[in-house]
Parts: sequence; structure tokens; C-alpha cells
Amino acid sequence: MAKKPYTKPPLTFQAQIQKWIDRGLQVPDIYRAQSYLSHISYYRLSAYCLPFQSVKDTFDAGTTFDDVLNLYLFDRELRLLILDAIERIEIALRTKIIYDLAHKYGSHWQDNQGVFKAPYTNRNGTYIDPFGSLQTYLNKEYNSSDPEVFIKHYFDNYDTPPNPPSWMAIELVTVGGLSRLYSNLANDDDKKLIARNYKLPHFVFQSWFHSMTHLRNLSAHHCRVWNREYRITPSYLKSPKFNWVDNAFDINNRTFYYLNVLKYFLNIINPNNSFKTKLEALFTKYPNIKIEYMGLPTDAFGNVKDWKAEPLWKK
Repeated sequence: MAKKPYTKPPLTFQAQIQKWIDRGLQVPDIYRAQSYLSHISYYRLSAYCLPFQSVKDTFDAGTTFDDVLNLYLFDRELRLLILDAIERIEIALRTKIIYDLAHKYGSHWQDNQGVFKAPYTNRNGTYIDPFGSLQTYLNKEYNSSDPEVFIKHYFDNYDTPPNPPSWMAIELVTVGGLSRLYSNLANDDDKKLIARNYKLPHFVFQSWFHSMTHLRNLSAHHCRVWNREYRITPSYLKSPKFNWVDNAFDINNRTFYYLNVLKYFLNIINPNNSFKTKLEALFTKYPNIKIEYMGLPTDAFGNVKDWKAEPLWKK
């Protein structure tokens, strides 16, 4: 298709609201709507208009501004719930990686080149040097003008080994970096050792870890998640050794499958976690949201199946 120049002019908040009204949106309080647009932005909120438009650029009859706003607020609160869960999981996974590898290779395993894969070229043709990249990143953090207190303490008080131990150094690594570190371990037995803490095959653990960092980045950057179709998908868990879900809930390119993954980790990390309670409260707070768009299966009559009855979600 031939491209064309972009000629749309910027619109005032008043004109933005009027554009929606002209398309059939009911806006009982124009000044309130303008106030929201001045803080959220027309473009961001427009994405949440699409589920209410069966015909392009025409709102379904009876759609109100609050319908759109509530969908936006639901998605925002869902992201916050996701980020809270991932924070807890990330800390636990980091702890296990540091602990298991330190007891196998010693306190400074991150400085042992043999722990990591040799440099390679990935399927996209990009040269990857796992050990070199980690060392470059850590040295940058060590030499920061504002280093972490525990890093400064090490260099102020110790002269050998030249770098801090893993339980200090790996605390500096981002969650994405930690996921890459795991995937770039040279020995599959090391991966299995860590994954065993969560009763998972190492290749499933690796996939889930990578997918979780993707979800974390989307949520942290305020991207829409409630009805997203994901390009990066968590692997299926075919032979679970811990409570899991029925195959009907295995739509792994949708958000609810990601929530299953988070719940799985949380159930092992803290069996008394409140993730189910918080998710249920969110669904109750916004009863008009079509949660089936998150990947929840429906029956022959279009009713969402009872996710709370699944073994994974029973507590």
C-alpha cells in the first residue's frame, strides 16, 4: 500500500472530546472528561476506545466516557498488581541463583568465565559474549559516581578478590540481565539445579523467566496489558509437579496465562500469598470489563469459566 504524508494537526482538549462525541460517545460532564485528557492524553486513552467500536470510528450505542475510563483504570490497576507480584518473584529467583551457584562454584562465581557460555552468534546474527557483557556491566556499576553503599563498603575495606562477591555483585543486575544470565549458563545441570527449586524443567523455567521480564517491562512502561496478544510467550507446562491449571486455560499468548505463571511462582515462594484475593477484588471492582479478553476460556453460552476453581488458584 502506498504511503502518504501525515497531516493531522494537534487538537485542543475541547476538540478531542468533541471528536469522540461526534463519533457517538456519551460525555455527560465535558469539563471532567477534559480534565482526565489533560493528564492521561487523548492518544493513550484512544486505545481503550477500540473495544467499544464494532464499526471503525463509531462508538457502540450507549457507550459512555466512564466505560472507556474504567477500562483504562482497570488496566492500570492490573499492571500495578503484576508489578507487585514480579517484584516478589524477582527477589526470590535472584536469591536462588546466587545461593545455588555460590555453593557450587564459590563466592565469586560471576567472575568465573567457565560458568558461562562461550561467545556465540544468535539466530538474529547478533554477537553475544555472556561473560564479557556481564563484566562490562558490573564494572560500570562498580565505578559509578554514586555506587550502592555495600559496593563502596567492599572497595573501601577489601583489596582481594578485586571484585565483590556474588551476593553483592548480582544485586546490581537488572531483572532482564538476570534472565539473560540464567539462559547463558554453560552447564544445563546448573540451570536444572536452580529450576528444581520451583519444580520446573529448566527450559520451562528459562522461558517463564524471560516472558516475565517482558511482562514486567510492558507494565513498567504503562503499556496496555489486559487484552494484549503477546509476541513473547511462556512455554506450556505439560507435566506439572505442582498445582497448575486445566488445558482450557492454556492460552499462552494472553495475559491470564502470564498471571498463571506469576501465581505458580508465588505459591511456592509464599503459599499464603494474596494474589488471588487481589485479582478477585480487581475483577469485582470493575464488573463490566470483559475479562475473557485476557485469555480466560468461556463455555458454550459465553460465560467465563471459573478460574478460581482451578488447582493453581484454590488459595
